[in-house]
Amino acid sequence: MSHALVTKQRTPVRPARILLHTFLVVTALAWLGPLLWALFAAMRPYAETSEKGYVSWPDRLSFENFTNAFQQSDMLHYFGNTLLIAVPAVLLTLFLSSMVAFYVSRFDFRLNLALLLVFTAGNLLPQQVIITPLYRLYLLIDLPGITMSGKLYDSALGLVLIHVAFQSGFCAFVLSNYMRSLPHELTEAALVDGASVWRLYWQIVLPLCKPAMAALATLLSIWIYNDFFWAIVLISTGENMPITSALNNLSGQYFTDPNLVAAGALLTAIPTLIVYFVLQRQFVSGLTLGANKG
Repeated sequence: MSHALVTKQRTPVRPARILLHTFLVVTALAWLGPLLWALFAAMRPYAETSEKGYVSWPDRLSFENFTNAFQQSDMLHYFGNTLLIAVPAVLLTLFLSSMVAFYVSRFDFRLNLALLLVFTAGNLLPQQVIITPLYRLYLLIDLPGITMSGKLYDSALGLVLIHVAFQSGFCAFVLSNYMRSLPHELTEAALVDGASVWRLYWQIVLPLCKPAMAALATLLSIWIYNDFFWAIVLISTGENMPITSALNNLSGQYFTDPNLVAAGALLTAIPTLIVYFVLQRQFVSGLTLGANKG
């Protein structure tokens, strides 16, 4: 009895595949290059780089700049400020946008599409366009006893509200597409059984949206944490600033150590990296969330 000789045929390497991998490698190096260069500079003392230049072989590498940056900038305090802003902003954004998405996706009425467009239109408006009227509005709103400044300006509440306002449109759009993919028979059966609209939203539709909510929570956490524009414009007291704008504490009036600033910037990036690696699957799925039904 003869046995057939089975040989595995290797897939021929195509020029297009080589070009694709070359492009991906070059792109990855282009993105990682500045990060690795900042790490290299942060591990060198300023005296050495000022004498020999940054493009030179180091005499020694250490984490001294990271320790100094953490202590001099009072980083734990500003991490707490950031959590005080980011956590309520993410929760409020998801809660409000999910209610809007539920209403426009599960109920049919004339202004259904127009209402969704109103929420998403806010994302098309550049932030710099409204900064002057918004700044004056924040100064006019008095909140005695609610905020330390007595106004909406220079408060964590002001930053929470502006993040909710700007991020709700995107979340409502994504969640509405996701909710439209859910079977209508579920909500129709619940309505026949006498379920209220709130119960329909809270106990039936919202639990089915956990994958979408997790993906959006990951994206929102990273976006709000990395915000610099609103924090630098709407916060004037240094102690109230979030971590991104508090890096100014590492800059002196007459002298700034770039190596120390690089170390501080890398330390502030650690929480976002942790969030990404822990919720990597939700983050990647969030990039295509709501792109199709089913």
